[in-house]
Amino acid sequence: MSSPTPIKNKRVAFLAAKGFEQIELVQPWQAVEAAGGAPHLVSLESGKITGAHHDKQGDEFTVDKTVDEVTPDDYDALVLPGGVFNPDALRQNEKAVRFVRGFFEQHKPVAAICHGPWMLAEAGVVDGRKVTSYPSIKTDLINAGANWVDEECVCDEGLVTSRRPSDLPAFCDKLVEEIAEGKHAAQVA
Repeated sequence: MSSPTPIKNKRVAFLAAKGFEQIELVQPWQAVEAAGGAPHLVSLESGKITGAHHDKQGDEFTVDKTVDEVTPDDYDALVLPGGVFNPDALRQNEKAVRFVRGFFEQHKPVAAICHGPWMLAEAGVVDGRKVTSYPSIKTDLINAGANWVDEECVCDEGLVTSRRPSDLPAFCDKLVEEIAEGKHAAQVA
């Protein structure tokens, strides 16, 4: 019988900026909490950031730490929600890009959904990796060296990716499983 809290005391960074797709943060956050993990919202600035419901403004969320205040050493895993504006803002911030790359350098689980994998391309960590994403960024990922596939949820040595909000149940299950497994030797930058 599996533990009801398979990731008890594991710290999980959710890296997001204004305009993140709200459901892609909220559902994985709830899955991490339900499995015993401790999610933290990391962003570019302190205070609050606003989510989005596709093209409509969402709710405000309180930032726990900024990218200036954290390193991958502080966390056991990383989640990158989507939304168009969110990863576009994050990938223009070198500290955010280094933060993402650091999880791969430390072989820690990373999960990205929808447009979230844009950050993976920017961080230079998808070369030779099997991934999926929202179809509109397929070419960007292929150009970054990824093996892009159109599947609900893809896991490649600790890297979990999914296409869209309808994939969240599979994404959340796989995210928790990979965090419970811990570091993956083949999860590299």
